[in-house]
Amino acid sequence: MTLQQLKYVITAADNSSMSEAAKALYISQPSLTNAIHDIEQEAGITIFSRTNKGIRITPEGSEFLGYARQVVEQSSLLEARYMDSKPAKPRFSVSTQHYSFAVNAFVELLKEFDANEYDLSIREIRTCEIIEDVSDMRSEVGILYLDSFNEKVITRILEENDLEFTKLFSVAPHIFISTRNPLSAKKKVTFKDLEDYPYLCFEQGSQYNSFYFSEEMLSTVEHKKKITVSDRATLFNLLIGSNGYTISSGVIDKDLNGEEIIALPLDIKDNAAGDGMRIGYISRKNTVQSRIAKFYVETLEKLTTEAVRKEA
Repeated sequence: MTLQQLKYVITAADNSSMSEAAKALYISQPSLTNAIHDIEQEAGITIFSRTNKGIRITPEGSEFLGYARQVVEQSSLLEARYMDSKPAKPRFSVSTQHYSFAVNAFVELLKEFDANEYDLSIREIRTCEIIEDVSDMRSEVGILYLDSFNEKVITRILEENDLEFTKLFSVAPHIFISTRNPLSAKKKVTFKDLEDYPYLCFEQGSQYNSFYFSEEMLSTVEHKKKITVSDRATLFNLLIGSNGYTISSGVIDKDLNGEEIIALPLDIKDNAAGDGMRIGYISRKNTVQSRIAKFYVETLEKLTTEAVRKEA
């Protein structure tokens, strides 16, 4: 088993396609396929399962990839330190629902890994796509929430994809509104207060437009006025422009989002919110996190702990 073979496996996993990986590596597809077959034979495992749409990582392959990434990363650091070799680009990807603290942690990551070259990405996307990204290892970490309503459905999907959820923090539901909104002077609001204001939510696509995939708690509540958006900037602009509201965690960063958006507790009757939002991250089971992923998760834990303490 050679370092080059490990790099072949990692590239194949990143591209989810043998043909695309072969192009990226500037080798023929048969050569790549044979090299990966040899390493599977040597390790006594199946790293990839082949499908009509490409390749998928097996559970044992996921564990192998975690170790392979660590070995390649450490090799690069060793060469850079002692052999005056150009280090490999730091690589990391996170997929997330629309949370400012996820962006904050990413900014801190950029400061920590201030290299001349890097290949990092953060994707604010639909709930189903977050699960798909982490399952296919396009992202090491995915950020989403569970509550008493969606937990059974989302947990079942995570288990089917060999993923696990780790809680970061729990919060009661809040709303985001503009400081211009007439309700902004209140200490808390009810659905009765909100019934004449537009409700804003993130779209989840026609295939997965299920209440269980909603990014907002209490997704089954009916609203007289509803606006669906696809990105956070549009949602915040409409909070200001339409006097609308969205249901959220209440954790907001004024440095990123400005002073004009505020959070208010949502007063729910009859324990309809259950135990609130449990926001956390998903990752592959039995997989060793890369150095960058570990730093990102630790930063998430630090930032969210501080943010929740401020809101308390």
